[in-house]
Amino acid sequence: MDSPARITALIESAGYGDGDRVVVGLRCGDAPPVYVSHGDPFTTACVASVSKQITAACVALLVRQGRLDVESVLAEWIPELPAWAATVRVRHLIHHTGGLPEAGEFFALKRAGRDRTVAGILGELGGHETLESTPGTTFSYRNPGYTCLSVIVERVAGKPFPDFARSRLFEPLGMAGTRYWAGPDPFPPGGTPTEPGSPAPLSLGDCGVWSTAADLMRWNEALANDELGVSGLLHTAGRLDDGTPLPYGWGIDVVTRAGFPLHRHGGVWAGLSAQIARLPAQRAGLVVIALDHEEARTQRLADGLIDELIAP
Repeated sequence: MDSPARITALIESAGYGDGDRVVVGLRCGDAPPVYVSHGDPFTTACVASVSKQITAACVALLVRQGRLDVESVLAEWIPELPAWAATVRVRHLIHHTGGLPEAGEFFALKRAGRDRTVAGILGELGGHETLESTPGTTFSYRNPGYTCLSVIVERVAGKPFPDFARSRLFEPLGMAGTRYWAGPDPFPPGGTPTEPGSPAPLSLGDCGVWSTAADLMRWNEALANDELGVSGLLHTAGRLDDGTPLPYGWGIDVVTRAGFPLHRHGGVWAGLSAQIARLPAQRAGLVVIALDHEEARTQRLADGLIDELIAP
């Protein structure tokens, strides 16, 4: 299913109409990617939580090198956090089982007129004397765990996190239009602005990646071909400490659809939503980036594309 006309029909059936801006990238097998834009074209945009699998790849590279142990505790790397950090392991952060509270909540930031930053999230975490749950006992999707992972990568590697990602991921893969952006401006040069008057997504790890549909399709290709040597790790589902399996790997949902393996994740922020997916059995991948924050509509479009790719 690589017909631009069919992709356009799915875009419209998902509820995108006149004035909506969305781009879809899709690839099947060895065929070149197909891109379809709806509305005014745009290039670089924030992809919100799609960033998590890229952050996880940075962590995985250090793990593969023996420089980072997933059993090490958070307090070893971020000792300025409260005493509970000695009970949270790196693997807990990866699989959202650390029991961390949410921090940098969107509407609280908007009321306070503040942007979402790494320093702000660490500061909020520092104000919590207890965790929401015992680490390893509950899966609860929490953004701050991935912000902590970006700080851990930075401290293990001894260089700024965006520099590590650029030199180890983006440059080797030829993703010239992709970068982590921590400000101070709300978006990087050439980036498509998020919703005016809303907090800027300047935190790293949980968010922070600005990219293009073409670059994210290149990312899909690299993981499908294991060009970084970490694909197996990224697509390994996590477990609770009692062995209960989870539908979440390293920064990405590891699930099935119609009996086929599916690796996907979404992201949303004010003025944008994104979806990325890979179907190993079909040797296919897709990317959706929309300049609105109607996440349900973006998911509906991604679901439609996925269903077409796995149809007999």
